Amino acid sequence: MPSNKSLSPPVANKIPSKSSVHNHERTDNYAWIRDKESSEVKAYLDAENAYTQSEMAHTASLQTTLYDEMLGHIEENDASTPVKVGDYFYYHRIDEGKQYWAHYRKHLTLDAPEELLLDENELAESGGHDYFELGALEISPNHKRLTYSTDTTGAEAYTIYTKDLATGELFAEKITNNAGCVSWGDNDTLFYTTEEDETKRSDKLFRHTLGTSQADDVLVFHDKDGLFNVSAALSKDEQYLFVSTGSIETTEQHFIATNDIEQAPTVIQSRTDGLRYSVEHHNGLFYIVTNADDAINQKLVTCPVATPSREHWETMIAHRDDVQLEHVELFNEFLVSLERSEGLYHMKVIKLSDQSSHMISLPEAIYSAGPAANPEFNTSTLRFVYTSLVTPMSTFDYDMETRERVLKKQKVVPNYDASLYTSERIFATADDGTQIPISLVYKKDAWNGEATYCHLYGYGSYGHTIEPDFSTTRLSLLDRGMVYAIAHVRGEEIYGRSWYEDGKFLNKKNTFTDFISCAKHLIEKNYTKPEKMSMEGRSAGGLLMGAVLNMAPELFHVALAGVPFVDVVNTMLDESIPLTTGEFEEWGNPMDEEYYHYMLSYSPYDNVTAQCYPATLVTAGLNDPRVQYWEPAKWVAKLRDLKTDNNALYLHMHMSAGHFASSGRYAYLKDLAFDYAFVLDQLGIGDNN
Repeated sequence: MPSNKSLSPPVANKIPSKSSVHNHERTDNYAWIRDKESSEVKAYLDAENAYTQSEMAHTASLQTTLYDEMLGHIEENDASTPVKVGDYFYYHRIDEGKQYWAHYRKHLTLDAPEELLLDENELAESGGHDYFELGALEISPNHKRLTYSTDTTGAEAYTIYTKDLATGELFAEKITNNAGCVSWGDNDTLFYTTEEDETKRSDKLFRHTLGTSQADDVLVFHDKDGLFNVSAALSKDEQYLFVSTGSIETTEQHFIATNDIEQAPTVIQSRTDGLRYSVEHHNGLFYIVTNADDAINQKLVTCPVATPSREHWETMIAHRDDVQLEHVELFNEFLVSLERSEGLYHMKVIKLSDQSSHMISLPEAIYSAGPAANPEFNTSTLRFVYTSLVTPMSTFDYDMETRERVLKKQKVVPNYDASLYTSERIFATADDGTQIPISLVYKKDAWNGEATYCHLYGYGSYGHTIEPDFSTTRLSLLDRGMVYAIAHVRGEEIYGRSWYEDGKFLNKKNTFTDFISCAKHLIEKNYTKPEKMSMEGRSAGGLLMGAVLNMAPELFHVALAGVPFVDVVNTMLDESIPLTTGEFEEWGNPMDEEYYHYMLSYSPYDNVTAQCYPATLVTAGLNDPRVQYWEPAKWVAKLRDLKTDNNALYLHMHMSAGHFASSGRYAYLKDLAFDYAFVLDQLGIGDNN
């Protein structure tokens, strides 16, 4: 809806910057926006934010309404299901009015006195931080110490602290420049990763002895390959520390026995291009999920700890063309495999003594499910979670011997009646004939065969599948008569590894054309029409939004692009930018001429043209290490210069946050209310239910 404009749209200066690659010259008029320390850049970003706030001022009451609705669908006093680890039950709780979780435990029984381990609210408030994120939270093997890490800028650089749980005191040392990975080796030893200064790649693993200076820490592992990132974690039985280094396409695993924690890591299988594997330990054997020997959807192999290399791997679960093996959960007597087939997760329980097996039955046709926290090794109880587009997250304890299940908790959703909603999965036909699934959810009385409002969400990269799970905040759209649709485009992994590979590298355009096909199908089947359709994507999903806006703007009335990766060519040509080198195995390396021209053909920033674009809200974070702030800022500047319409174009730059915007739960809801207010206002729905 129109607003009373009090500010003019900011007009970014054009300062041509020329570059040439493969004898192809490009001019970037907005490269100057990359200078984060420049007063001109800050002034421009401030102007964009002021303009956005001015233009959105008339939606203030709608934002408040949406925020109140979202708040009304959550339990403000909430707690996790306690998880038993050794002699303790661990859980976290959040209280009304609090932005963050507090972490607790009880000894031996749930009737025991509650012990506060860590209160995130106190940490955020005592430091006066606008942004706060808890990274690691790890209990020592003897349960006497707690180590945790925090990020207070959104840049995802963490500081590690360790707390003595008997005294409540912190150890004197703090460990800086942590890349997010922290693990206990034994009760006095921590392992942690650090980042390269410029690229923010997790490249080194250090060993730290409590009570000593970080300067004295021992470098355990260093991967100099710019494609690889290092991490470490204890095996479930705590007998081994696994040191993992990997890229998108290749992994390499090492191990250290925790009874000899100062030994050097031993490699399991040295890296081979394209070989991926993960590892667990069980009674003297390594259990390895791998794509070895052309097992594109992965298989499970085992080998003795003494002879771990590939020639000793023996197949336990063979590769299947129509089933992807994603994960195995090991217990002393059982193994649970998480498998995806026909676009859905399934859990198979295998009794190790006789290899007998059964599937865990699940009630709905469209859902998401998988193992939850299962730290106990000597148990016959599997904890798993289940959700669907209409069913809130539910936590079950499942007896793998008797096959009995107990609902431990279902997320309480106030003011929600599941019987009023329905979900389904339909299929669009892609340009090459491939059937693309679309998951839908809507109120039963919202769609009767006549076109209504529809919000189409997509991602489509890194093999990450957008699951058909429940969302309380989505109810604010559904209750206004919208159909919410998820386009499971190629680049996800909903149908296994090949579905992902068909949406990456030189197949990337399938992601965009699949999404367009989904939109056209929704229109053809009369779920919606262009003037009633909005779309949304974040990060690599923002790339999807940018590409689709250039390719088929006529199909949509509104677009939400969150932290969008839109300046593909410039970013991928600059290896000094965090994450660029590692991304070569997702998008390709533009120093290869074929990849350069292919990227250039879809890069949203490079393909903005003089045409009409839908109303668009772009959100970003100034401290974002994943998608640099200048990408969305430059994109908005170029769109505003070239577009031929008068439709809204707003940039909302979070000046004290990173990739994930505001960190507190109430602040997050306000952000989302802002985004949804833009969509509803532009569609003309507003406060009408």
